[in-house]
Amino acid sequence: MTATTTRTTVLDRLAAHRLVPVIVIDEAKDADALGAALVGGGLPVAEVTFRTAAAADAIRVLRDRGDVLVGAGTVLTPAQVDAAVDAGADYVVSPGTSRAVIERCAERGVLALPGAVTATEVQAALELGVSTVKFFPAGTSGGAPAIAALAAPFGGVRFVPTGGVGPKNLGDYLALACVAAVGGSWMVPRDLVRAGDLAGVQQLVADAVALARSLRPDAA
Repeated sequence: MTATTTRTTVLDRLAAHRLVPVIVIDEAKDADALGAALVGGGLPVAEVTFRTAAAADAIRVLRDRGDVLVGAGTVLTPAQVDAAVDAGADYVVSPGTSRAVIERCAERGVLALPGAVTATEVQAALELGVSTVKFFPAGTSGGAPAIAALAAPFGGVRFVPTGGVGPKNLGDYLALACVAAVGGSWMVPRDLVRAGDLAGVQQLVADAVALARSLRPDAA
């Protein structure tokens, strides 16, 4: 497959799951059990944020499982892109729109999901060849109504809202045709992962999957 085909395939897989668990992991040794909890809960996707020193190793552990679609989040520099891709990340997420990060992702053949919450940022992403963006922080940037407003002039753009999303407002985002998937940490709380309560994590993941499924237009 070409790099373009691979990036499209990854995005299609994210859209099929509709949910992206955003994970902060403190110890790479916890990653395998966390992966098992995600798979067991019906959501074999993980966005591991580069907020801890364990991120790259955790990505490597999850990728080695072979049953989890693994992304790297909070990627701020081309060097972090390299670290993420070298560890096996399938896609890279940034909180903002960085030309350097997007261009390095293109060079490495991985999907880039840059953050964009204004028309200027969305247009900048489009000019860099990106048509799916992370809408972050969603909760404080206008939420679902803001995404709907942006989608009007940018008809071909898809959004992955993250930040301030939870069970109470998930349906507002998933109701929008322009939303490819929704990112959140409520189903993978850092304290449960740190405490090793993976059964608790798996239950939260299963609940999130069931909720997202119930919100499909054809669920009835």
